[in-house]
Amino acid sequence: MLETSARLLRLLSLLQAHREWSGADLADRLGVTSRTVRRDVDRLRELGYPVNASPGTGGGYQLGAGAELPPLLLDDDEAVAVAVGLRTAAGQGIEGIGETSVRALAKLEQVLPSRLRRRVGALNAFTVPMLRGPQPSAVDPGVLTELANLCRDAERLRFEYSDHGGASSRRTVEPHRLVCSERRWYLVAWDVDREDWRTFRADRITPKPPHGPRFAPRTPPAEDLAAYVSRGVSTRVYASHAVVRLLVPKEQAAERISPSAGVLEAEGPDSCLLRTGASSLDVMVIHVMMTGFEFEVLEPAELTEAIRTAHDRLARSLARAAEPGPRTPDGAGRTPGTRSGSGAVS
Repeated sequence: MLETSARLLRLLSLLQAHREWSGADLADRLGVTSRTVRRDVDRLRELGYPVNASPGTGGGYQLGAGAELPPLLLDDDEAVAVAVGLRTAAGQGIEGIGETSVRALAKLEQVLPSRLRRRVGALNAFTVPMLRGPQPSAVDPGVLTELANLCRDAERLRFEYSDHGGASSRRTVEPHRLVCSERRWYLVAWDVDREDWRTFRADRITPKPPHGPRFAPRTPPAEDLAAYVSRGVSTRVYASHAVVRLLVPKEQAAERISPSAGVLEAEGPDSCLLRTGASSLDVMVIHVMMTGFEFEVLEPAELTEAIRTAHDRLARSLARAAEPGPRTPDGAGRTPGTRSGSGAVS
């Protein structure tokens, strides 16, 4: 009886792992005959698990969707991965996901063996997340689900959109894909009124149903949509654009430069290209310098001039700092803010 129960759990785990199994494959995995597999499938059905079977040479077994969620069977590594993922989900820019993750994690930890609870506990207790910059606005998980469903069903989306300045507009789009980057979510969609592809921040979208009608999906604007969105948020939206050669491998540059700060392209074993944008060339100089890498400006030529101007200003500052004694802007040698002979600070 114990052997049969263990085999049923193993069978259920296999059915959860893949969408469909042939009877022969299940029998081989379980080390039993096909007839035993059929009996075990019947037992699972008696226990309330909806196992679908299709006859014929191309048929097989599939775990169907039921009225109740069957218990998940996870191996050790899977259980640890799920637990750690739930713990870190709070920082992924989805409103309310933190509280929901904690509740789910509490249920999971109740059934984890002690050896796994120790592993998960150690990872959680001795791991500190390093988040870059201010935390973004969270997106409603219901909005994400609605957007994903419309992408799946190829159905037009009507929504109100707030731009970075707070101005609102009504939009009608053909949604294509959701892209997640740096804890922000973006919708890539064909704007019906503007007749062009657009990228929208999901946290600024307020759906205005009813949606529809259905549409025939278009060819996407790029094969790599993650890179497409990265170019949009790091380059196209800015007034000044630049291409800079970084004298380090792409993998090393990617450790410091996020997709929202620029697009990296491998050029060789010891260099890569950075395509980026900024509000002005002066800001671009700071942006490139802050990467911390040796670099070469490829375009525009005006950026080289801006760097030269910054270099001269810094050189003069260093020269003044090397001169002995306190100085004022007029070079008189007095401490700023003092009156000659009085010693009083104004």
